[in-house]
Amino acid sequence: MFTITPCAAGCGKPAIYGSTLCATHLVNPLEEGHRIGVYIAQEKNIADLNAQGLLFTEIDFGSRSFNECSFSGAVFSNCSFNDAQMRLLFFDFATFESCTFIGVDSRYISFAGATIKNCTFEGSELLDINFGGANITDTVFNNDNLYNSRFIEAEISDTKFTNCNLKRVNFFRSQQTDLIFKSSNTAEAIFSMEEMI
Repeated sequence: MFTITPCAAGCGKPAIYGSTLCATHLVNPLEEGHRIGVYIAQEKNIADLNAQGLLFTEIDFGSRSFNECSFSGAVFSNCSFNDAQMRLLFFDFATFESCTFIGVDSRYISFAGATIKNCTFEGSELLDINFGGANITDTVFNNDNLYNSRFIEAEISDTKFTNCNLKRVNFFRSQQTDLIFKSSNTAEAIFSMEEMI
């Protein structure tokens, strides 16, 4: 798990990687997001990184290996995660707009409470992913393996699940509006309490 160094301002929140302050107390969070983006661009393996609450615009996170990092509450706009390998990452309450996740190999990722809008997940391994309570709109899941992932109490609208493996995917108590499950195995997904038993 990522190392937690308390913010020097004494608020109790964790300090951002390479800083003594959390995102709330940084003088320029946008500049810090850029600094972390430059660091990621120079590294192939990123581990033990805390970037909670930062803003990332047009950053390429692709073709990298991420392990045990926290991006909780961060904002991602027009970012690419294509061909990334991700293990045990926290994107809780983060915001993603117009981001791509193509060819991603990910396990044990939390998008709990996240806002995901106009994003593409394509040809990816999305195993044991927590989308619980997320707000997902205008998003495409195409040729993805979502085995054992959870959308419990998520709000999902105008979203397509095309040719996806939905075995043991849990949609219990999710609010669904205008979803398309073309060529996906919905019979093996969980939509009600009875199916969970």
